[in-house]
Amino acid sequence: MIRALWTAATGMGAQQISIDTIANNLANVNTTGFKKGRSDFQDLLYQTLRLAGTKSSSGTEVPTGIQVGHGVRLAAVQNIFLQGDFMQTMNELDITIEGKGFFQILKPDGEIGYTRSGAYKLDRDGRVVTSDGYPLEPEITIPNDSVNITIGPDGTVSVLQSTSTAATEAGNIELAMFPNEAGLKNIGKNLYSITDASGDAITGIPGEDGFGTVAQGFLEMSNVSVVEEMVNMIVSQRAYEINSKVVQTSDDMLRVVNSLKR
Repeated sequence: MIRALWTAATGMGAQQISIDTIANNLANVNTTGFKKGRSDFQDLLYQTLRLAGTKSSSGTEVPTGIQVGHGVRLAAVQNIFLQGDFMQTMNELDITIEGKGFFQILKPDGEIGYTRSGAYKLDRDGRVVTSDGYPLEPEITIPNDSVNITIGPDGTVSVLQSTSTAATEAGNIELAMFPNEAGLKNIGKNLYSITDASGDAITGIPGEDGFGTVAQGFLEMSNVSVVEEMVNMIVSQRAYEINSKVVQTSDDMLRVVNSLKR
């Protein structure tokens, strides 16, 4: 059997995953706080037909060997945590992080999820929650008679109540950082969870110890570049097509062999 047939098949499979990743990026081009993914590939094992340095005669040796590769495989799909563009909304519960850090979200199972999406709402109890009703951690509750909410760059949440002339503090937003952001696990709903690769969360106050500051009335948009993804899609499509041509050529070669007569 011709080796190229199987090698080209691995190339087609790899480019299919590349297209899948690009499709997910483009599908989330307007998802708040979304971070694009990038497919990383690596070559497979090589079959050594002649080893470099092998003696060819007395006093001479082969300067280069003969190795034949067996294709490609997916090594990783890495999230790229570049800052996305900011969109001004003027909504007092829309918050963005300028710099490093993640908001902490308490999930129903009691675990903490992490997100860059700052589109928050109030539930019936006045808690600041995500669109799925998951509360911000540490929990912040806004009094029912509040007429104004102010969030400072350091994450301090102050409210002005209808029965008072002075603002009172309702809570503080804390951010989290990780030794390896790329090691976080996507779990959907704009959330990430920690893994052994990401390391444990390091929490702190916005604006201190390397944490970014928070800005009220803004949202961080997806960091997906449509033009870049379209170019990547064209490259992957052509690579898929080229590998399919190799499969076709290998099939033509087998057909020639099968048609040989004595």
